[in-house]
Amino acid sequence: MTTTVTPREAEEVATANESGRQPVLFIHGLWLLAGSWEPWRRLFEEKGYATVAVDWPDDPADYEAAHADPSVFAKKGVGQVADHVAEVIGDLQRKPIVVGHSFGGLLAQIVAGRGLSLATVSIDPAPSRGVLPLPFSALKASFPVLGNPANRSKAVTLTFDQFRYGFANAVSEEEAHHLYETYHVPAPGRPLFQAATANLDWRTEAKADASNPDRGPMLVISGEKDHIVPWALANAAYKRQRKNASSTEIKEIPGVGHSLVIDSHWREVADASLAFLDKHGAAA
Repeated sequence: MTTTVTPREAEEVATANESGRQPVLFIHGLWLLAGSWEPWRRLFEEKGYATVAVDWPDDPADYEAAHADPSVFAKKGVGQVADHVAEVIGDLQRKPIVVGHSFGGLLAQIVAGRGLSLATVSIDPAPSRGVLPLPFSALKASFPVLGNPANRSKAVTLTFDQFRYGFANAVSEEEAHHLYETYHVPAPGRPLFQAATANLDWRTEAKADASNPDRGPMLVISGEKDHIVPWALANAAYKRQRKNASSTEIKEIPGVGHSLVIDSHWREVADASLAFLDKHGAAA
């Protein structure tokens, strides 16, 4: 059987297995790469965890390679990425804690719904089936992709102004430029179309099983000033997930936008995640 696990991912999984430590798996969202989790990984490893950062299928190795050939991002869908994440988890000897941001937050909910997570932190999660609000800011932030139906099968690169509105609205202009020039890469348009139509398509891949008794505890984190996933969307996801028998919590981080996992506020978000894990017995 052909594996989708990359050599880098396999090496990180092997290191985690050899360490005997509790693994934490990080999942990035659109317009970012796995390397965006590096500060988080250093912190979590200092706290005694082993960490693995998953790619989306065919992700380039770094920022330069991503911009050299944007076409490699095209046509990736939620289901394909979720299955890849599940395959990486399957190679771990211990059930991992899963932390995801944006579409990575939705993917974290999906794999948790498959019973693959010890505990889950879903940060500003992209909407899934059953999440009904349609806030204006979310529609505006998604318009660079959804405004052109052809983008469903293409990779989309944001302009700085689009990135500034969607991601970096809560940081200074200087920091916004730094984030754009350091982290922003092209992204597939398909997941946004899948999320936008999730409540119209009963076959949608953008859905998470909130009822699985093996889901484990889950924290949903919302950035107060997030334009892409404002409180209404994050809270709707929380309300779906809180029906689960396991503990479900939501926390709003004041003064932050969608870039909260990569900007100067990341430590506050990471500390909230660690506190939740400690509270629910998932500490290293």
